[in-house]
Amino acid sequence: MTGRTLSALAGEIRAGRLSPVEATRACLDRIARLDGRLRAFITVDAENALAAARALEADARAGRWRGPLHGVPLAFKDLCHIPGLPSSCGTKTPQYFFAEHECTAVRRLVAAGAVTLGKLNMTELAMGPFGDNAHHGDVQNPWRPGHCSGGSSSGSGAAVAAGLALGALGTDTGGSIRLPAGCCGIAGLKPTYGRVSRAGVMPLSWSMDHVGPMAPTVGDAALLLGVIAGADPQDATSSPRAVPDYAGALSEPIVGLRVGVPENYYFRGLHPEMEAGVRRAVAVLEGLGARVSEIRVPDPQLITDVANIISRAESAAIHSRLLRERPQDLQPAVRARLELGVRIPAHDYLQALRLRARLAREFIREVFAEVDALAAPVIREPAPALADVKAGTTEDVTARMKEFSRLTRPWNGLGLPALSVPCGLSAAGLPLAFQIVGRPFDEATVLKLGHAYEQAAGWWRQGPALG
Repeated sequence: MTGRTLSALAGEIRAGRLSPVEATRACLDRIARLDGRLRAFITVDAENALAAARALEADARAGRWRGPLHGVPLAFKDLCHIPGLPSSCGTKTPQYFFAEHECTAVRRLVAAGAVTLGKLNMTELAMGPFGDNAHHGDVQNPWRPGHCSGGSSSGSGAAVAAGLALGALGTDTGGSIRLPAGCCGIAGLKPTYGRVSRAGVMPLSWSMDHVGPMAPTVGDAALLLGVIAGADPQDATSSPRAVPDYAGALSEPIVGLRVGVPENYYFRGLHPEMEAGVRRAVAVLEGLGARVSEIRVPDPQLITDVANIISRAESAAIHSRLLRERPQDLQPAVRARLELGVRIPAHDYLQALRLRARLAREFIREVFAEVDALAAPVIREPAPALADVKAGTTEDVTARMKEFSRLTRPWNGLGLPALSVPCGLSAAGLPLAFQIVGRPFDEATVLKLGHAYEQAAGWWRQGPALG
């Protein structure tokens, strides 16, 4: 399945060249062969996946097509509530999270014809950017075992990159879709806050959680977003705005679109190969007709600091019982982050919420008067070795976590759509990536720019050599 795009596979099934059962068996066979060393899955639901595929195959023979994903095998981060499957949320407890309602995003994908392969590994409680997990095993980077897969949607990134699934759902509170997408060389979109329902998903921070697609290509991510986006009565924060035809808009030209490159903050301390890769990607966009300019953005460190106060306080409130009753079950770095959240005064939390709203308004008004989108790095370096980021004291690890998500976290605080796109390989064969950020609810422009670059550069055609 490596090298196949989700959209192409859906087309092959629709044309009768491939059956849902064949596609599902191919993914399950690949999982059985490779996941023992990749550790992308926590739960593989082979029996139910094949049963669903057989039903979809019968529907296809009868001319009953459920939607654009008919027969496409997907997998979901282990904090999505799916009836009949446990949700450990990366913890030691097999059934840590239970919701009254099924995950809306999963339900919409299944209604569109997707096959559920199982639940994907993740950083414990979604609180870490590297992909390590002491309970279920560290997720390995498919491009180089022993290196970070990114977190917290680590299993999602690795499974898609390795061809174990044709697409996945991730969640993003400080970079947890874009970091694994960047590390694993796939497309990953954090939509605008409220664009996709979070009902049936374990919360980490009510104010900054996002659910989004992870897929082989930007076009695939656009297809998935079109299915999962939209208002949901089970999530009061979901937006009632109409859902555009994201996939249909990809073919529109990008000529004349204004792309800003934020020179302050985002290019500080970058690995030379990462900086070169991002700047080459921006040059490709310019060659395709985009109007590229350097720009200074309001200090991202301020919105990052505000976002950290909010997310730490909210995550501590959400997981206070686990922290109080079973702190020994938590990984040290996760426990330390929760303990820090407990100590944040209510005054600071409420002030941070007020300041965040003001900063977001000012940023959007100032920046998007000049440009239509921004292009910046996702991570400061190609995926580092797991042994290096896990070494040292808890304080050392926490400091590395903070630095690793430094370039993604501001966009969570602002609630803006941000797309990670592969932009090459390092000399060591590890993916490089950049992110495209847009106005609120303007995922169409973000995806259009990402797709245009992707098609011109062609990096999506390369995959890890897994055998």
